[in-house]
Amino acid sequence: MQDTGAHDLEHAIWSAQPHELPDVAVNAVKACTGATAVRILLADYRQSRLIPVREDEPDVAVDNTAPGHAFAAQQIIADPEDEHTLHLPLSVHGDRLGVLSVTLPGDAAGEPRTRLALIATVLARALKLADAHTDLYRRIRRRSRLTLAAEMQWELLPGRACSTGEFHLAGHLEPAYAVWGDNFDWSVSERHLTLTITNGMGSGTAAAALTHLAISALRNARRSGAGLAEQAALADQTLYAHHRGDRYLSTLLLDFDLVTGRARVVDAGSPKAFRLRGNTTEALDFDAQLPLGMFGDSHYSAEEFAVEPGDRLIIVSDGVHAAASDSGELYGTVALMQAIRETRLQNPPEAVRTFIRHFLEYHGGAEPADDAVVVCLDWTGKTSAG
Repeated sequence: MQDTGAHDLEHAIWSAQPHELPDVAVNAVKACTGATAVRILLADYRQSRLIPVREDEPDVAVDNTAPGHAFAAQQIIADPEDEHTLHLPLSVHGDRLGVLSVTLPGDAAGEPRTRLALIATVLARALKLADAHTDLYRRIRRRSRLTLAAEMQWELLPGRACSTGEFHLAGHLEPAYAVWGDNFDWSVSERHLTLTITNGMGSGTAAAALTHLAISALRNARRSGAGLAEQAALADQTLYAHHRGDRYLSTLLLDFDLVTGRARVVDAGSPKAFRLRGNTTEALDFDAQLPLGMFGDSHYSAEEFAVEPGDRLIIVSDGVHAAASDSGELYGTVALMQAIRETRLQNPPEAVRTFIRHFLEYHGGAEPADDAVVVCLDWTGKTSAG
């Protein structure tokens, strides 16, 4: 994007006020490319619909539509019903925000896709930044009202997905508009990926507040330089100090060495991990330790395992693996393994979305009785680990 038009577009986008960004971006894209129509669509909280930022436009299903294909595959897709319209994914470091749809005039149909992709990248980054300064995009993305507990949980997330040269990570909370105690967290440094999956006891805002306190304690310990076992111990003490053992939290703490593929884990409760390596799917069994906050003086220890390039880890809370069908069969008995195999060729964000759809279909389309978290980690790695 070296030409004057591209420079003007970037300047306009980065100079826009957060709440004015969509209108500014649409006008800037039209001026830069000669487009006759530009639409910005954002994924709703369940990631089943793409919602336009303009209220007078209809939303679009992710499944079986050209914009949805661009969102799911993270590829530029030409609209099969209009050869002059391209749909471009809006994402930042693997975190899928939505889609930019651009309709070009006939004489501009040869607009280089790489140039349009760069425009989409600039817009996605600007939207990600603007989202922290206005409620506009959060309002657009919700198709119904979030419960207070769900509002707390979504605000706690570092994002929905993250991608680097060593891994691609994605997660989802369900029920999306009424989740209460389940959550996930991660942090990436030069050498390490730290990943946490939590399941707060109880329901409603009490469970959400418990999870908030636990994740804040874990983050505080991690940012102070504590190792994985010490993070668990400090969070355990914090929860016990507040609730005296009446309320506690299950968690799975993992730390991955980005160079060697060696991983350390503390299993303190109900989240379960599964590994897909080649065509083999297996549960990863770790030493079970006490949930955080149960006694306040629990001793935690980390154990090690290895991930190899090509490995996929699926981590779920008990709201998934212990969910029962109408016949009483647990989801984790057969259906979970089937879902892992069926999504093996999809990228992690799309695998998680498909996994959740499979899980909801298992419940006959009804909201699950317990809240649930699903996290998918694809390991690329720098070197193979033994």
